[in-house]
Amino acid sequence: MKTLQNHTLIYDNECPMCNIYSKGFTKCGMLDENGREAFTEISADNKSIIDFSRAKNEIALIDHNRNEVVYGLDSLLLIIGNSFPLLETIARIKPLYWFFRKLYSLVSYNRKQIIPSANHTEQACIPDFNLKYRVAYISFVVIFSAYILSVFSGKLGFNLNYNFMRELALCIGLLLWQTVFLRAYLKDKIWDYLGNMMTVSMIGTLLLIPVLLTNLTPLFYIIYFGIVVLIMFLEHLRRCRLLKLNYLPAISWILFGITALAFIIWLTL
Repeated sequence: MKTLQNHTLIYDNECPMCNIYSKGFTKCGMLDENGREAFTEISADNKSIIDFSRAKNEIALIDHNRNEVVYGLDSLLLIIGNSFPLLETIARIKPLYWFFRKLYSLVSYNRKQIIPSANHTEQACIPDFNLKYRVAYISFVVIFSAYILSVFSGKLGFNLNYNFMRELALCIGLLLWQTVFLRAYLKDKIWDYLGNMMTVSMIGTLLLIPVLLTNLTPLFYIIYFGIVVLIMFLEHLRRCRLLKLNYLPAISWILFGITALAFIIWLTL
């Protein structure tokens, strides 16, 4: 690998994704050993160079030779392009660059909802709230989860067949249910909670995928689904604690599940 010399990547050390890929850059020699610095431990010299607020949303890469800073996708492309110029050239083709830039923003603005942290100090690398990307993230999870659930539901028996619209209605219904019941309690935390709740749904959805191609008894799928729901419930509780919430969101979440189950049973009668 060709090392990008005299550059420092300011990464979010409380984000496992950021930690892994920035460490990977140094381990494989794309950045030198001192080529990354934790946002919460940033030196005074580097802090004076970067746009501190922007660096919370887009990872900053400092060029010490020119005393310049690039942010977000451009910083990653600069590092990758130094070792793989062709990849950077391809990624900078306008349609691809637009897509990757949107994808980067989608992940970056929602990374604390994807993998939450308990640190909420001013020094913490917490991105600004962006309604557009929060809605986009929630919408993606709703559609993806509804599709996987519609495929999985056919394995449970109970005369359930593939029905994407039914599962989509249930996913949207969960959002509306939690918003209506919890808005007064959550107040300004409502969007953070909904983002975390959708990540819990995504975790459950991903856990269902490995058994989609199997052909076992309905009892197996019912037990497996129960285990997945239990994992989701425990993760829901953990995220509520990180958000400093009580058990009300979890109770409301369970009540919706019971209501949805009763609705599905009614459909099969």
